[in-house]
Amino acid sequence: NNAKVAVLGASGGIGQPLSLLLKNSPLVSRLSLYDIAHTPGVAADLSHIETRASVKGFLGPEQLPECLKGCDVVVIPAGVPRKPGMTRDDLFNTNASIVATLTSACAKHCPEAMICIISNPGLDPARVSVPVIGGHAGKTIIPLISQCTPKVDFPQDQLEKLTGRIQEAGTEVVKAKAGAGSATLSMAYAGARFVFSLVDAMNGKEGVIECAFVKSEETESPYFSTPLLLGKNGIEKNLGIGKISPFEEKMVAEAMAELKASIKKGEEFAKSFK
Repeated sequence: NNAKVAVLGASGGIGQPLSLLLKNSPLVSRLSLYDIAHTPGVAADLSHIETRASVKGFLGPEQLPECLKGCDVVVIPAGVPRKPGMTRDDLFNTNASIVATLTSACAKHCPEAMICIISNPGLDPARVSVPVIGGHAGKTIIPLISQCTPKVDFPQDQLEKLTGRIQEAGTEVVKAKAGAGSATLSMAYAGARFVFSLVDAMNGKEGVIECAFVKSEETESPYFSTPLLLGKNGIEKNLGIGKISPFEEKMVAEAMAELKASIKKGEEFAKSFK
């Protein structure tokens, strides 16, 4: 119950509500907020909330090492949001550079910390659990509705429509905000939920399961999102895909080419990043 958590990108559309949710948690004892602008103001604002976590803002690259020192968990919502008509791939080089710079700093200044990088898809509604596996965009986002609890059953046309809407949820919000932002509030909630689950597991709570996109041998894709059993050291066990329907098997197969191409692009970027 004394987690020291850093939010990198704390002044942005996801970072501010995420920091608010973390400040409200009794699991967090220290909250370090980093960004290239406005963090002193965000930290000052949050410091007036009467919860136990101390809050401090850090501004610019020269203050990043101090921000990261001693952290147990680092959450990274940093990046440039999509605008209508843009794909996630349009922002790849910009956002990949931001995340690469920040994770390199984490490796140097808090090498034992758990690092959570926020990306799509989002969260499970209350009392309904649907594992969402695969990747980050479009058809690589694969909701396993056949594994939903409580069990549900849809005609094929409704199943295809629902699956498509889940896959395009982020784009739906981008269009609805009409250029004023992307899916920030729901993403902040999803990020906070994952951090709370991770900290619970690090504190010894058993049976904590969340989906995340990690290095994987579950498919021919070298990285893949599946349910993970979390523990004191991060990932205790990859629970895999499990039994899925023929419709879902087809989606997994169709996602492979795009997933592997995206991963190859990321790996090549990482090799060339300095």
